[in-house]
Amino acid sequence: MPDIPLATIILVIILILAVVTVAKGVRTVPQGEVWSVERFGAFTRLLQPGLNLIIPYVDGIGRKLNVQEVVLDIPEQSVITKDNASVAVDGIVYYRVMDPAKAAYAVQDLKQALVAMAMTNIRAVIGEMDLDQTLSSRDRINTSLLSILDGATEAWGAKVSRVEIRKIEPPENLIRAMNLQMTAERERRASVAKAEGDKQALVLQAEGRRDAALRDAEAREALAQAEANATRMVAEAAAGAGSDALRYFIAQQYVKAFESLAGNPASKLVVVPMESASLAGGITQAMELLRAAPGTPPAAPPAAPPAAPPPGPSLPGVSPWNRG
Repeated sequence: MPDIPLATIILVIILILAVVTVAKGVRTVPQGEVWSVERFGAFTRLLQPGLNLIIPYVDGIGRKLNVQEVVLDIPEQSVITKDNASVAVDGIVYYRVMDPAKAAYAVQDLKQALVAMAMTNIRAVIGEMDLDQTLSSRDRINTSLLSILDGATEAWGAKVSRVEIRKIEPPENLIRAMNLQMTAERERRASVAKAEGDKQALVLQAEGRRDAALRDAEAREALAQAEANATRMVAEAAAGAGSDALRYFIAQQYVKAFESLAGNPASKLVVVPMESASLAGGITQAMELLRAAPGTPPAAPPAAPPAAPPPGPSLPGVSPWNRG
């Protein structure tokens, strides 16, 4: 094996050393990251995305930080509410590194610190609410957690932009009890609504009966008023024309009633009372009054036959009309 010249060996060593030196002095930072530079273990500056130069063998890369918005999962945990109900809760935290130097050296592990702080504050916020408030106040919980975490992470150079509670789940036995309670509440509301409807129906029926009674009373009042007016008009006419006109009016009403009774096909027999004889005389007299010329006094009514003698023993030769 031939001996390699010493000059060649030295040249190779120099080339290797030059390559290593260039590699240590030139750093390419990807987009979305920021690297810290440490000189003998002390932070000196930050390297931005792109090509950067550092002093080889003196400066070194310390922390590589992601400055994009990061989604951090909060593990599920059991939380006790104010009314001693246990619920399983997990969530998501969105944060972004705003000051890489603080994020690199003010806290040892930013992600772990954020997870621990989020879990602690979830227990604190939900512990001040009862179960119903916890299940119906997600926005309130999110807002409270955002305010707390954003204020606490400012010293770490990070900003929490959003907090979302992903799941709030009570245990199975509590869910069954809530379902039963909800069913009972709906049935109660249905019963109340039905009772209110029945009550309203009764009220409407009562109002309808009242309105009908009022209208019936008004109709009777109107009829009575009309009859009173007719009676007054008849009385005034009778006062002017005398008793003959009144008898004519009564006879006319009687004839109408008799015609209606006689014309009824269901009537097989019409019984005329004994008092109708005198009424017939009145009718005849009224007809004579109508036939008479105006201004001529009516004819005198026919004389009634003499009354029958009272019953008694008959004496021979004595007429019943010449007793005594």
